[in-house]
Amino acid sequence: MPGKTRAIVATSIGNMLEWYDFTVYALFAGYIAGNFFPADDANTRLLKTFLVFGLGFVVRPLGAVLIGNFGDRAGRKAALTLTILLMAAGTGIIAFAPTYASIGFGAPLLLLLGRVLQGFSAGGEVGGATAYLLESAEPQQRGRVASWLEASMGMANMLGALAAFSVTATLSTTQVQAWGWRIPFIFGLLIAPVGLYLRRSLDETEAFQAEALRRARDHTQEKVPLLEIFRNHRRGLFVGFCVAILWAVAVYVLMIFLPTYVQHPDTFNFSARQAFGASLIGNIPFVIGCLWFGSLSDRIGRRRSLFISAALLLLLVLPLFMWLKASPTLPTLIVVQCIVCILVASFVGVAPAALSEIFPTGVRSTGTSLVYNGAFTVFGGFAPMILTGLTQRSGGSIYSPAWYVMLAAGVALFAIPHLGGRGSTALVAPANYPIVTNEP
Repeated sequence: MPGKTRAIVATSIGNMLEWYDFTVYALFAGYIAGNFFPADDANTRLLKTFLVFGLGFVVRPLGAVLIGNFGDRAGRKAALTLTILLMAAGTGIIAFAPTYASIGFGAPLLLLLGRVLQGFSAGGEVGGATAYLLESAEPQQRGRVASWLEASMGMANMLGALAAFSVTATLSTTQVQAWGWRIPFIFGLLIAPVGLYLRRSLDETEAFQAEALRRARDHTQEKVPLLEIFRNHRRGLFVGFCVAILWAVAVYVLMIFLPTYVQHPDTFNFSARQAFGASLIGNIPFVIGCLWFGSLSDRIGRRRSLFISAALLLLLVLPLFMWLKASPTLPTLIVVQCIVCILVASFVGVAPAALSEIFPTGVRSTGTSLVYNGAFTVFGGFAPMILTGLTQRSGGSIYSPAWYVMLAAGVALFAIPHLGGRGSTALVAPANYPIVTNEP
């Protein structure tokens, strides 16, 4: 396998495992709720299950700091190997955790432990993976190469939707409730050894090796990346965080939460098979879109790409929800899901390269991890719980998810023009213009 291809596959497979685990947790939330919170009514069980889902995000900033710092000191390869091991451990705990009927209150505690391990590893995954991809690519191809990170998320969603569709189509509701929900998590464990093997075989990036030599030469090895970030890159952190808000909200509301949301009798009342099938189909244009829009940003610039995408999300999401409400049929759901996935791809396919280019090599993993996980923790992880609660309230609007996305798009539109400072020249360079990087 050629070196560049190996780098893309090895880096993306861990991200795919992360998103696969999160996807199947969200898709099987109703079944998990019945096994770990049986004493409550159906709505309360679902809220508690999504609360555990969200609590896994609380530790993401800690993972971003510790693993990001580790990646900027010990290397991208070491950090990527650590994150996939932690992901596998968390997935294994959830897959084999005894139910509440077996061990009582210990069952939801084990569920929480699995999510915490997943969240901690995910906190350092994107920063390290993006840094590795960016530093492995030619400057003129950074958008295309980094877009594989989010394309792998689409592949994970396809696997998750396919697993959910297969399990619910072949097993009875009673069987899925009793043990069938564990099958997708067990399948996820099979991905981990492949990813671990590929990541251990990677070479360290030339950019990181050059940075390590510079630090050794200048006797600056003792510097802490986290302190350097807050001392010299506060503006980049703030702007990157505001842009990442839409990244987080678009993914978790429109791709992770929507297939569960449309099943609720108070919203659109689709069956599980219909929702999972539409999600599976929608992720096909998402994967293609991520790669296409990432490549497009290499030609027209990151800022322009992100701004147009955020504007389209702001304008089109609510009309799509209204159309689905007016025509709640399977063909409409499939079309809406496909359009939504393309809109999300147009933003998240560009975001990894755009945000990581803000920071220089010495703090790239830490900086990217902080802005990504800060946004995902505050605005993404608890989105399913918040929106479920809002919809279930008396008078709650079924359009709450659309309003939430529109608010995030407004914040991003304010921040995107300020994607400047050190490293910003790569954000606006046309195809035939020499890209200036931020490498020391």
